[in-house]
Amino acid sequence: MRRRELIFLLGGAAFTWPVPSGAQQKAMPVIGVLSPASYDPFSTFVTAFRQGLSEAGYVEGENLAIEYRFAEGHYDRLPALAADLVGRKVDLIMANSPPAALAAKSATSTIPIVFRGGTDPVGDGLVASLARPGGNSRGQLSGRCDG
Repeated sequence: MRRRELIFLLGGAAFTWPVPSGAQQKAMPVIGVLSPASYDPFSTFVTAFRQGLSEAGYVEGENLAIEYRFAEGHYDRLPALAADLVGRKVDLIMANSPPAALAAKSATSTIPIVFRGGTDPVGDGLVASLARPGGNSRGQLSGRCDG
């Protein structure tokens, strides 16, 4: 997903239409981050992810919330963690690996999914093609982030 698409998505999610007084409004957009790892090896990416969001005008805790889910190396936990993010009605899921992206894809057909890692998203079953991903998988984050 290109930066302007992320900004558009998050900006659109942040904009709320007036609703009847009894309905609740989401205070800010929420990104769900799903990783098969634990936090420690993922921390460098989290720092870079927050920095990139900040450069786009989004600061965690100010105008954006981020829900983190770590499987701690237990890949069998990914489907439940993805379902939890879906249940929390996040606006976007950022999956840190093809297994995490597949779990997210299985959990929702409506919440956009951006994924990281892997060399063949078509072969992994994440997208229909690189030119037209289809479904709710919106593409792969590019760039290198050691950690």
